[in-house]
Amino acid sequence: MDKWIVTWASAQQLIEPENLPPAPGLQKKTLRQVIRVSAGGEGIRLKFSNVFSSHRVVMESVSLAVSTGGSSVSDKSIVRITFQGKSGATIPPHEEIYSDPINFSLKSQSDLAVSIFFSSIDKKKITGHPGSRSNSYVGEGDVTFLPDVRNAVQVTHWYILAGLEVWAPDSSSTLVILGDSLTDGRGSTTDQNDRWTDALVRRLGKNKDTAAIGVYNAGLGGNCVIRGGLGPPLLKRLKRDALDQEGVRWLIVLEGTNDIGEADTPKKAEKVQGKLIVAYKEIIKRAHQSGILVYGATITPFGGSFYDKPETEAARQEVNNWIRTGGEFDAVIDMDKYLRDPENPSKLKPSVHCGDYLHLNPSGYQMMADAVDLKLFVK
Repeated sequence: MDKWIVTWASAQQLIEPENLPPAPGLQKKTLRQVIRVSAGGEGIRLKFSNVFSSHRVVMESVSLAVSTGGSSVSDKSIVRITFQGKSGATIPPHEEIYSDPINFSLKSQSDLAVSIFFSSIDKKKITGHPGSRSNSYVGEGDVTFLPDVRNAVQVTHWYILAGLEVWAPDSSSTLVILGDSLTDGRGSTTDQNDRWTDALVRRLGKNKDTAAIGVYNAGLGGNCVIRGGLGPPLLKRLKRDALDQEGVRWLIVLEGTNDIGEADTPKKAEKVQGKLIVAYKEIIKRAHQSGILVYGATITPFGGSFYDKPETEAARQEVNNWIRTGGEFDAVIDMDKYLRDPENPSKLKPSVHCGDYLHLNPSGYQMMADAVDLKLFVK
């Protein structure tokens, strides 16, 4: 029996003031957002989110098309997105909605543009994903069905658009990758899709046994596992961003750097490392209850960065030791082993980071993808 799987999605949060749409906002404007999917198939549906706003969002017109670069789309590919047969939809406060399913021949690893004309949306409290690493385009009036958004204002954020699912064979499944800015792609190139998750999608697509897997990059820049950070902590967003997603079979957890890095005393660092291990156990337990396999990725080096302290490095080593030897994860992906400098293991290799000793450059993200054994995703 066929089923829905996630072929693209972005973890949602309340957009910070500095990442809001350009003034005066999105009302009476068209927002065209470009995304790259993973798995292909016949038939899709879109998900839209307003979970962090207390105001309704009214989408008067929505379209989907094949992107041809920038704000342009293939004219012949433009299709109207409907909601219970209607052209528009209202998203109530703190809710998510799906579009109607539509017949659409979705090519794997293709670029799509989703255009939304908003007739009502709050200016300050907007749900979205600030770390898109992709340009979006804001145009005046309703231009959802035009092949180009003329005189568009560019923004490197996604708003309201939360996911795209594809109707796929039962043998297909979703892989969710939970993480922070490393998974979100800090240090990657805007519009070039060179995050480590993108590189992994390309690897999966070249292998006949894994080509049909849908990948959801659920990274959030600045996110923490336990508390603090940007966006809801991982323990709070686990249900929405992983357990409730369609067709999930596997979960990779690569997060904990910000929890450890923010500990400013040895006592706090020791306390955080213990809480992280407890949190990982809870994540594994909850995922297993949903029939999901969980793979733990070791925390990458941050020596030389603003997180570099003896107590934080000691905590990182203890947490990584537990990930490797604790026996709780279904498998371990040793990112630390692949990325650390052999001459100074507390630091990243000089060739892989973007200059801050914390985030990677595109070649470093490729190494992360190469560290993943594709056999982990063969049923």
